[in-house]
Amino acid sequence: MKKFRSLNTLAGPLLFLTVLLILAQIIPFKQAAAIATICWMGLWWVLRPVNIAVTALLPIPINAFFGMVPMDGIISKYFSEIVVLLVGSDLISLVWEKTHLDKRLAIKCLCGIGTSMKQQIAVWLVAATVLSIFLPNVVVVMILVPVAVSMLKFLGQEQITNNPVATPILLALVWGAGFGGFGSPLGGASNLVAISYLEKLTGKELMYIDWIIRFLPLLFIILLFILVFLLHLPMPVKYLEGSKEYFRSVYTKLGPMKKGEKLGLWLFVLATFLAFIRPLYVSYLPLMKPAYVFFCFGMLTFVMRNETGQLLLTWKEAEKGIMWGMIFLFSGGLALGKLITDTGAAEAIAKVITLLPLNGGVETIFSLTIFATFLTEISSNTAAASISIPVVESITKALGVNPIPYILISIVAVNCAFILPVSTRAVGVTYGLNPDDLMRYGVKLSIMCMILVSCLGYACMTFWKLFNYI
Repeated sequence: MKKFRSLNTLAGPLLFLTVLLILAQIIPFKQAAAIATICWMGLWWVLRPVNIAVTALLPIPINAFFGMVPMDGIISKYFSEIVVLLVGSDLISLVWEKTHLDKRLAIKCLCGIGTSMKQQIAVWLVAATVLSIFLPNVVVVMILVPVAVSMLKFLGQEQITNNPVATPILLALVWGAGFGGFGSPLGGASNLVAISYLEKLTGKELMYIDWIIRFLPLLFIILLFILVFLLHLPMPVKYLEGSKEYFRSVYTKLGPMKKGEKLGLWLFVLATFLAFIRPLYVSYLPLMKPAYVFFCFGMLTFVMRNETGQLLLTWKEAEKGIMWGMIFLFSGGLALGKLITDTGAAEAIAKVITLLPLNGGVETIFSLTIFATFLTEISSNTAAASISIPVVESITKALGVNPIPYILISIVAVNCAFILPVSTRAVGVTYGLNPDDLMRYGVKLSIMCMILVSCLGYACMTFWKLFNYI
């Protein structure tokens, strides 16, 4: 085992050097080094000889050694404005976790589940999708998967792995939490990456309500498509007796909502509300962007107290609970994007893709969808967005077409990963989901979703004027 771990560790830098030596003969050295960095990070994200957050830090030492871009441009990505937003929302999420408000809301939503297996699958999928619109997808699966597993065991399904009753429910959870994130800017770091690029491209601020208007219809269509797919999976039983009673009994044990829970809920609701109505006060508070709204409300968790007089959150709890790994992963994706854009590597990759017979139509969208989906399968949606969006921008520039609709559909694509046991899917596997089932069904769904996303993107670009500008 140690031998394989050592080989996996060495494979990254060896691939980097190999790609660098080959590409340096064809394109400028800095561009070759940037593409080689993508290869190294991508391989380590797949093999995982080190934590994925450690891999996300690679742009710092690699750029320090090879000097591809000014170092300030790389370091600034590790505490950008969007990182401030992630920290603020994370602080509020920690209060939810500490007070068990997250569990209360999840179980309350599930109290209405019927005994039909089809109802079970539908409600779990919708619950995971809706929650992931407002919360990080990893948080959503960590809330819902343990509840689902405990329900299944309560109903006599002790064996979770290779259980045809448990499999569609767990797939509904990990897939719903994964793709639902593009429903709002708050749903995932990849969305924030996209917003930063779109704002830089258009030169104006992207309001959260504008995001919702454009993406919610697409989310609804993809949700229905995945639901139909799940309902056609093998199901040995039609009914799960007692599930509704289980959730009601668990919810009763929680007792009435306490002051700490109420404060945590209000902090999130108010922060979200202010983020979405920003157009109403932007002229009065031009600097109070959603990032700083959430950070301000996150800071309040250190001064507000619960029903027992204790602070909602202490600094020690914040140090321990904030998802630093996710933040570094997000920042590393931004830093990688900085490398490939500022060195011109994005344009070099775009030139290769434009060798295909592309004219800006559905075949172009399909090619970009495959590219974005492949990246998000082997790494993370944040890293995939950081790499794919600059490439998409370069390709559309070369084709002489409006880049915005292509970028928007790429955002959808980087949130539609269903195959490998990474990200949200890794949580499901940890709790008993068979990786073979995940990959077998995931491949089928991924192929169909790429076709669906491409068709939806082409239709929106052609018939929906709002999809062509921000």
